[in-house]
Amino acid sequence: MDTTLPTEDENKGGYGNEMVSEAKSSESAMQMGDLADRNETSVLQTLLDYSLWPLLLIGALIPTGIGIAFGHGPLAFNIVYFSLAGLLFVIEKLYPHEKSWLHSDGQEIPDLAHTAFTKAFVQLLIISLTWLGLATVVGGESGSGFWPNEWPMIFQVLLALVVAEFGLYWAHRVAHEWMPLWWFHAVHHSSKKLWFFNTGRFHIVDTLKSVVFSAPLLALAGTPKDVVLWFGAITAYIGFLTHCNIRMKFGVLSYIFNTPALHRWHHSMDLREGNKNYGENLMIWDLIFGTYYDDTKRRPPAEIGIKDAMPKSFWGQLVEPFRWKKFQKAAKSGATTKELL
Repeated sequence: MDTTLPTEDENKGGYGNEMVSEAKSSESAMQMGDLADRNETSVLQTLLDYSLWPLLLIGALIPTGIGIAFGHGPLAFNIVYFSLAGLLFVIEKLYPHEKSWLHSDGQEIPDLAHTAFTKAFVQLLIISLTWLGLATVVGGESGSGFWPNEWPMIFQVLLALVVAEFGLYWAHRVAHEWMPLWWFHAVHHSSKKLWFFNTGRFHIVDTLKSVVFSAPLLALAGTPKDVVLWFGAITAYIGFLTHCNIRMKFGVLSYIFNTPALHRWHHSMDLREGNKNYGENLMIWDLIFGTYYDDTKRRPPAEIGIKDAMPKSFWGQLVEPFRWKKFQKAAKSGATTKELL
């Protein structure tokens, strides 16, 4: 039997190997811990990405519904509208989809002016119709004609969305495919970035066109007042969310609603992508008429806008569509800033 004791060097070597082994085990454990933390963060981030859009929409609809139920629909809408705007402003700064869109494009004043002008026009139109008694004639408090008043409110609102969406879809599509209307719609598409603030960047003629295409459908259907309020609120909220610069994911929701992912493709300068996704709130008519587009394997372009010239001032943008050809010719010839407004 060998009773030779290990030498001092052998003892040191054995001890050293144990230390190396323990160090490797500790390093491996730390790596596994870091990986677990990253996986946990990834899961939470994915959950947040998929939850933000529906949570924001539902969070806006609940107080709006309470206001409508207690007879204060317009007041509730305006409170929620501006509250949602403030919330989106904060989230865009903290969790942006495109960081390059956080920088100013110099269009804040025209964006605000278009929004205020359009909002004032629409509200004045509603007040005028009420004063003339037309709102009571077509639908009134409880609806008329073929409208299914016995349905639960949620199904009445869904019906109103589908009916009005048909008109909104064609209003939007015609504005892309018929040049005289595109001249006005181009004001909206001239934005170099998407964020909640330029949601209302529409020429007044463009807005009037959408009202003419959609409002008569609701009127002919005999849509009651509260359902019209619901439709208007949902359209405003989805409009905010559609344009917001917030990182989100949507999955199957993009086959039902007009989500930011779909609308970012719609603002592409590549017309194979831009002349798609005309839905305002729902995608049903895009799916039926073959204009639905979504490429989940690619990121929508960060560089958006139009290839034509557009004045930088609010007044210039109001006037330019009425003299489109003259303006574009002047821009190509290198006219002065004064000429281009």
